[in-house]
Amino acid sequence: MQAWVDGCPADALSLTSRGLAYGDGLFETVAVRAGRPVLFERHLQRLEAACARLAIEPDLSRVRDEMVRFAAGLDEGVMKLILTRGDSLRGYAPAPDAPARRILQGSAAPSYPAGHYEQGVQLFECQTRLAEQPLLAGLKHLNRLEQVLARAEWRDPRYAEGLMRDTSGRPVEGVYSNLFLIRNGVLLTAALSRCGVAGVMRGELLDQAQTLGIAVDIRDLSMSDLEQSDELFVCNSVYGIWPVRGFAQLNWPVGPLTRKLQSIARVLLGN
Repeated sequence: MQAWVDGCPADALSLTSRGLAYGDGLFETVAVRAGRPVLFERHLQRLEAACARLAIEPDLSRVRDEMVRFAAGLDEGVMKLILTRGDSLRGYAPAPDAPARRILQGSAAPSYPAGHYEQGVQLFECQTRLAEQPLLAGLKHLNRLEQVLARAEWRDPRYAEGLMRDTSGRPVEGVYSNLFLIRNGVLLTAALSRCGVAGVMRGELLDQAQTLGIAVDIRDLSMSDLEQSDELFVCNSVYGIWPVRGFAQLNWPVGPLTRKLQSIARVLLGN
């Protein structure tokens, strides 16, 4: 694995890192194709908005430059940026003059079975719930214990993803993906005002739907919405779109709108 810390090759991190001690930071996972970060501007826009909300103040032009150079050296794979509030001594209060710390990691692209893309996937019914915290809702922050616990719930290879719900039982997203439903030609996805991650591919697909004249409904979802859906799929910015063929006792075909959006996502990711 390749790694930089603050723009320099490194294989260690300060023990006083607030990212290590408190999960005080953000991250972006970016696909890299032919030395170029994919959907780069959307990743940077999300990062900038998240930094503003959490009052983390990095030099974003430096972050951009380092990510471009790192991606060029990686050539093909996945680049992960971890941005922390920096270092501080014991206690929750951050040091007022501590600079944000930039960590870049590069790895090979994950290899997924072709069947995930072609025939679709089965979702595991996760019992771990997403806590509601509006200040953090939508952000890709470093506090991922909910996802860690949810992913630990299954080892059966029949399940490629798990469905996560909030504390009221509303379906929100996958463990590492966003969830979309299709009913009567309308594209539905969960509102992320209380919890969940506003994925880069999610945002891109919502924009593409608007361009294509596809009706979109962003709101609180219910389990009955799943039962009444014609198609389901999950998505992220590394693999694109996987159709969902089953969850618990429910089953769906791989429908035409899912296939259409899947083709668009494939082009966006350079696959």
